[in-house]
Amino acid sequence: MTMRDLGRGGLRVDANSFGAAPIANLGREVSDESAHEALEAAWAAGIRYFDVAPHYGLGLGERRLGEFLRSKPRSDYIVSTKVGRLLVENPRGAQPDDQGFAVVSELTRRLDYSADGVRRSLDQSLERMGVGHIDVVFVHDPDEHFQESMDGAFPALEKLRSEGVITSYGAGMNQTAMLTDFVRGTDLDVVMCAGRYTLLEQGALLDLLPAASERGVSIVAAAPFNSGLLARDRPPAGVTYNYAPAPAALIERVNAIADVCESHGVSLPAAALQFAMGHPAVATVCTGARTGEQVQRNADLAAFPIPDQLWNDLVSGALIDASAPTPVAES
Repeated sequence: MTMRDLGRGGLRVDANSFGAAPIANLGREVSDESAHEALEAAWAAGIRYFDVAPHYGLGLGERRLGEFLRSKPRSDYIVSTKVGRLLVENPRGAQPDDQGFAVVSELTRRLDYSADGVRRSLDQSLERMGVGHIDVVFVHDPDEHFQESMDGAFPALEKLRSEGVITSYGAGMNQTAMLTDFVRGTDLDVVMCAGRYTLLEQGALLDLLPAASERGVSIVAAAPFNSGLLARDRPPAGVTYNYAPAPAALIERVNAIADVCESHGVSLPAAALQFAMGHPAVATVCTGARTGEQVQRNADLAAFPIPDQLWNDLVSGALIDASAPTPVAES
C-alpha cells in the first residue's frame, strides 16, 4: 500500500480510512454485532486509521470504537477524535437524539470551543474509548465559533501537542474558507475536509489545497460520496447531497460523469473513492460504513483499476476541474 504522511509528527496512513459515524447509529440503529463486524472488516482490509467524535451517537461511536481497538496493539493504529461538542448531562433525563443519530441518552451536547472545553472533552474521550492516548484531535465544525476557537481551542491543542499528549491537531469542517483561515493562521498540521474535494466538486483547489500544500498540512478527504449522490452507479430517486434532496442540476451532472465512467468499465463510486488521492496534499480518504459488507465494497472500489483516460475524458468534458491532479494508473 502507498503510505503518506498524516501531519508532521511522523504518523503514516494509506489511502483508506474508517469514519465511525455510521456505527454510531447515524440515521438508523446499528447493532453492537454489526458495528463490530464493520470494524473487523476494516482491520482485515488493512485500514489502520479510524476517525470518531463525541458527537457521533452522543458517545456511542467512541465507546464502540474503543471496545474494538482495545484488542489491538496500540502501536498498530491511528485514532482521531474531535472537540467542540462537549457531552454533558441532559437536565431532562434520557431523551432521543435530535441531531441525526438513533440513540436515546442521558447526555446532550454543549458547544464549547474554549481551552477548558478542549481539555474536558479530550479527557472524556479517553475515558469512553479506554485508550492511553489519541493521535489526532480535530476542532469540530466551529463555523460560528471562529474567534473562540482561535483564542481557546487551538492554543490548547498546540500546548497538548508540545507536551506530547497528542501527535497532531487540526479542524474538521464541511467548508473550505474557514479551514483555509485556520491553515494560514495557526500551526495545525492536519485538517478534515468533508465533501468539498470530491469527484463532483473541486472548489478546494482555489483555497484550501494550495494553502495546505504551502504550509505542509495534510488533508483527510471525508465524505467522498457527497452524502449519497456518488455512492451508486447512477443516482437513485430521492438521492441526497449534503444530507438534503439533491438538486436536479447536480443529478444531471453526476449522470454525465457516470456516462464517462461506464464507457471505461468503471463504476461511479470507484472513481469517486479514488479521485481525491490524486492530490499530493490528501493523505487519506475517510469513508463510513455500518456493515462488514459495506467495508469490503469500499475496499474493492478503492482497489479497482482506473485508466488514466477516464480522468482525461472527464477533464475534456468539463466534468472535473482541469487543474485537479488525478490518480495515476499503476502499470
